[in-house]
Amino acid sequence: MSMSVAPKPDLPQDLTEAERARILAKSALFAPPEATLPDGRRDLVGLSREELAAEMVSIGEKPFRAKQLWHWIYHQGVTDFAKMSTIAKPMQAKLAERFVVGRPGVDTEQTSEDGTRKFLFAFRDGQKVETVYIPDQQEDRGAVCISTQVGCTLSCKFCHTGTQKLVRNLGAAEIVGQFMAARDSYGEWPSPTDGTPRLLSTIVIMGMGEPLYNYENTAKAMKIIMDGEGIGLSRRRITLSTSGVVPMMDRCGEELGVGLAVSLHAVRNDIRDEIVPLNRKYPIEELMAACRRYPGASNARRITFEYVMLKGVNDSEADARELVRLLKGIPAKVNLIPFNPWPGSPYETSSNNAIHRFARVVSDAGYSSPIRTPRGRDILAACGQLKTESERRRAARPAPDRPAAAQEARAPDAA
Repeated sequence: MSMSVAPKPDLPQDLTEAERARILAKSALFAPPEATLPDGRRDLVGLSREELAAEMVSIGEKPFRAKQLWHWIYHQGVTDFAKMSTIAKPMQAKLAERFVVGRPGVDTEQTSEDGTRKFLFAFRDGQKVETVYIPDQQEDRGAVCISTQVGCTLSCKFCHTGTQKLVRNLGAAEIVGQFMAARDSYGEWPSPTDGTPRLLSTIVIMGMGEPLYNYENTAKAMKIIMDGEGIGLSRRRITLSTSGVVPMMDRCGEELGVGLAVSLHAVRNDIRDEIVPLNRKYPIEELMAACRRYPGASNARRITFEYVMLKGVNDSEADARELVRLLKGIPAKVNLIPFNPWPGSPYETSSNNAIHRFARVVSDAGYSSPIRTPRGRDILAACGQLKTESERRRAARPAPDRPAAAQEARAPDAA
């Protein structure tokens, strides 16, 4: 399949030329595949309302057809035009000739002993990502952890996903499709209009990849998901996690208004430089300033700071006190995450005593500091453990005979 040329993102005006060039280069280099299938049909999932209306006009139909299709695709979850009962049969046939309503294929599906479910989704070009459903143990609902890239560009040292280098961005259809395919699995169509709670009630954009390095596609997908005449998920039910792409954080808040989670993980630049390499571009001081500017942040909509607990690295009481200092003036909560080991990881999990001492310092300063219960560890679905099974299988195979330099080659780190 040919690769599409990514449209140039509408970037913030205050970016430096170097920042602008870096983000544009990333967008073009790692663009998702085209939405057109090899047989010439176009996938309607992932199109905006305006694009969907334009497709209808292109086949000689009135724009109102787009509203009908939007309802069937995103409210009813229907993938077969023949089942769209408000559309006449000749029109159903016409649509089927030219379009599809796609879904990622389910390569594998695993369920943890704690009820966490992990999907390995396969896309049309053969690339795969992992998506996780995390049930709420207190309520009859849960969160879908969605990926935005195949692999990751950031290479955070404690994160298993970061050991799989970036292959490409996901398109809007592939991002929306993860949530829709998970709904298929749980039989949660049509979308509720009366406030009825569903198992898949929340989205956390915390899977594979850095969403702010694939902002255009991520934003388009979230706008589709938040549309009140379709899936209709409230922006208050969506949280986007970033490792700190400072130039894009303001725009995300202004355009999407979703909850923000920041992968902080260290309170000193020398340590964060090592475990979160993006810090070398956007150090802690710049990151915290961007958090203070984030639109809509308030006591009712606190910014979540993710902090993985690494034994002897970032888990001292002095670190906790410095974290409190950094958070001053920011409506915040801190999720303390016991490190989830993975094969070959260089770190150990902090002791329970160290984690609870850290939490007490943060809590005594007035910040909520829950210690996250690891979920889905037995199927490598916990925080920082996602890495597609296809990549694991490739890594397990003996390397072919080739020069050592070629064996070391990888996708360029465009972060």
